[in-house]
Amino acid sequence: MPLVCLKDFKAHARERLSKSSWDFIEGVADEGITRDENIAAFKKIRLRPRYLRDVSEVDTRTTIQGEEISAPICISPTAFHGIFWPDGEVSTARAAQAAGICYITSTFASCTLEDIVASAPQGLRWFQLYVQSDWQLNKQLIQRVESLGFKALVITVDAPIIGKRREDIRNQFDLMKSLQLKNLRLPTERNSLPCTQAPPISASFCWDNLSWIQSITQLPIILKGILTKEDAELAVEHNVHGIIVSNHGGRQLDEVPASIDALSEVVSAVKGKIEVYLDGGVRTGTDVLKALALGAKCIFLGRPILWGLAYKGEDGVEEVLNILKNEFHTSMSLIGCRSVAEINRDLIQFSRL
Repeated sequence: MPLVCLKDFKAHARERLSKSSWDFIEGVADEGITRDENIAAFKKIRLRPRYLRDVSEVDTRTTIQGEEISAPICISPTAFHGIFWPDGEVSTARAAQAAGICYITSTFASCTLEDIVASAPQGLRWFQLYVQSDWQLNKQLIQRVESLGFKALVITVDAPIIGKRREDIRNQFDLMKSLQLKNLRLPTERNSLPCTQAPPISASFCWDNLSWIQSITQLPIILKGILTKEDAELAVEHNVHGIIVSNHGGRQLDEVPASIDALSEVVSAVKGKIEVYLDGGVRTGTDVLKALALGAKCIFLGRPILWGLAYKGEDGVEEVLNILKNEFHTSMSLIGCRSVAEINRDLIQFSRL
């Protein structure tokens, strides 16, 4: 039976993975309210289609930070892809390159940055940084990714400490004990670092530290995890280049707003001065359209990419991306949009249900 939607990949991934691996994908903070709300909030938005328009040719292409992508559907940073497929991030990077979209590589990748780049040399890649307590290590990482051709630096801001993930605790962190960190040492140091010996993420990183990072790199800086107008305004004041509206998939602070619910507030706050993206809860092509109608430049996809990877590696990720891209193309056609630029807020309304 063919897999026809992203939800189908979830079922197959669950069958293929151990309990601890599955819990790692689906793990949430506390009661998981935010994770569930991320998906449910999209269903409170209804579409207002416009008909009798020529949609014989529909173009899904757009740009992010000046780089063209085939559709406003990209890959969020997620850790340890090697848990789900032997080639890990190498497979993910190849799929992203084939799909013509951006892949944000995690600080906690299973593969070395050099191997990921070599596997997909033409791919558009950004790097996600968990700011470390060791500032020399941060400098080495940032300059390393810039030299490797990564096009943007995505700083995760919503994880000064790790949220309480109940399933990881119940599993006694067994999965973590076998994981290796490949990129928190210099490439010349051949030994990987056990995950259990990872240096701490900085709990003191704040707005004043951004200028130091900006002083050591030419890469555009994107902040991932912003949810409020106050922080969005500060991001603009501190000359960052973009914001990813995200709640970490409900894995950090539970009971914060769904990403799609926070999007309008952030978009309004930046007043078009920087690009805004959305991460969290996207499962269909109409979800992508709704996010763009509310002002997102593109969406980033997290868990569904891991479902595809667990199902069939590179081919599975490519299938997930192609299904979502095709659904988005269909939604654009049926709502009356010939280009991404034509998608606007007039095409949606909020349900009273």
